[in-house]
Amino acid sequence: MRYSELLLPTLKEDPAEAEVVSHRLLLRAGFIRKLTSGVYSYLPLGLAAIRKVERIVREEMNRAGAQELLLPMVQPGELWKESGRWEKYGRELLRFFDRHGRESCLGPTHEEVITDLVRMNVHSYRDLPLNLYQIQTKFRDEIRPRFGLMRGREFIMKDGYSFDVDEAGAEETYRKMFEAYQRIFTRCGLEFRAVEADTGTIGGKFSHEFMVLADTGEDVIVACRGCGYAANLEKAAGPEPEAGREEPLALEKVATPGKKTVEEVCGFLGIRPERLVKTMVYIADGKPVAAMVRGDHEVQEVKLANILSAVELRLATDEEISAHTGAPAGFLGPVGLSIPVVADREVMAMANFVTGAGEADAHLKNVNPGRDFSPAASGDIRTVTAADRCPECGAGFDFLKGIEVGHIFKLGTSYSEAMNARFLDRDGKEKHFVMGCYGIGVSRIVAAAIEQNHDGDGIVFPLPIAPFQVALLNLAVKDGEVSRAAEKLYDELIAAGIEVLYDDRDERAGIKFKDADLIGLPYRLVLGRKFLETREVEARTRRGEEFTLPFEEAAQLLAARIEAELEAISSR
Repeated sequence: MRYSELLLPTLKEDPAEAEVVSHRLLLRAGFIRKLTSGVYSYLPLGLAAIRKVERIVREEMNRAGAQELLLPMVQPGELWKESGRWEKYGRELLRFFDRHGRESCLGPTHEEVITDLVRMNVHSYRDLPLNLYQIQTKFRDEIRPRFGLMRGREFIMKDGYSFDVDEAGAEETYRKMFEAYQRIFTRCGLEFRAVEADTGTIGGKFSHEFMVLADTGEDVIVACRGCGYAANLEKAAGPEPEAGREEPLALEKVATPGKKTVEEVCGFLGIRPERLVKTMVYIADGKPVAAMVRGDHEVQEVKLANILSAVELRLATDEEISAHTGAPAGFLGPVGLSIPVVADREVMAMANFVTGAGEADAHLKNVNPGRDFSPAASGDIRTVTAADRCPECGAGFDFLKGIEVGHIFKLGTSYSEAMNARFLDRDGKEKHFVMGCYGIGVSRIVAAAIEQNHDGDGIVFPLPIAPFQVALLNLAVKDGEVSRAAEKLYDELIAAGIEVLYDDRDERAGIKFKDADLIGLPYRLVLGRKFLETREVEARTRRGEEFTLPFEEAAQLLAARIEAELEAISSR
């Protein structure tokens, strides 16, 4: 491609709207342009990078036995009501009425549509297992779209769905998809981790997220130093707590005038935070519930919502706390509490701890579960800390930043049962399909790759997903001999199978160098007047390695180098 013919509107200054590195660089490098909030147009180089990702995804999905199809983006509301997600999904689902008054939505995901398709067309175990996928535009009406392609409202996604006869088959399909995802992100040239994750609004029994490691990532990964255990912070757990061996002491009320915070109460009573238990009030689907965790711990709201099967969960206001409990904020405790209580499993293993007394300026000492209060539910509802140990091997944790680019789920029969999707097994009995779900944020991968690979001058694209592999710079466009050599090299690079962007503009060398660094193509070749003396092509990788190539062999030597680099990336 010739630069002079390319739509590539680069910017000298950082756009005011850009919030993160990838957003800033994608705009500056002319890869995307904003249409409206959370919706972007993909310009030629941006689309070229996305197409590279799509090709890798297709190759690995097909290799794993999946079949590509394409499903409608507009979905009938009746399918979502049938699955029970019409209300559960929340306001991110963009609903509308057509001219006939029928409710529809723009697809944020396609579980309902694919389940409907399969139940209408697959009726026998002989047609299973079945693994179907698509690469398509999705729409989620994010309340606060931000970070460019990282969290937009409209985005490109690969979503796949598997149908098996039983759990054993579903486990095997899940394994194949896990391995396919490992290959996809490896081939994209990304540093990533697969971590255990919460299933969220998709539902299901178990899931893994694939995280691109980046200091700017929104997600926190908890990774064991001693074994392969890794989980999203929303899912990560420490080891099972050991039950306390203390004998229960008599309950005692003590005055704590004006002492509300953990630090204030612990300092006043002379105890450590791990001897105090916080009682916090939440509103879960419109109803109040109290959550109890140790004073040195924090409630993990995703875990709490899962225990409660709550769609919406938020902290109660001081006014709501008083109205529902009769106690002021800061002095709440479980003893005599009239609303349901969910206790963290570590609280249930403690003895003789301190809580609020349920009245102003007072706390209770020697509180014991079972004797003084009985929670409606208990379990792991807290966020792990650096002091915790791995539940698998007991080693310590590292906390890393990551960007989610893929998510796979074991759905089980939740959708097939809700939508009555069944097949006949070997014995002629009707059974529900056992399903799995597998998503990849195709457009987000490009943004995540930039978050992981950039410097002060611009993007540093991994070779497999760069829109072009090579930038060829002609620094003496008006010199006939140099330009003829540049044209010859351009043709030879293309003939050698190299994807090349030829900068044939009549611009200063400094501008060409700056634009090349901003765009971030892996290799840069330069021909200027110096070439007339040396007959060598000056070469440089985007990461800074400089070398020269003899002009007559430049295309073949560079092609061999690129092929070897791609093979090395794929074999990691």
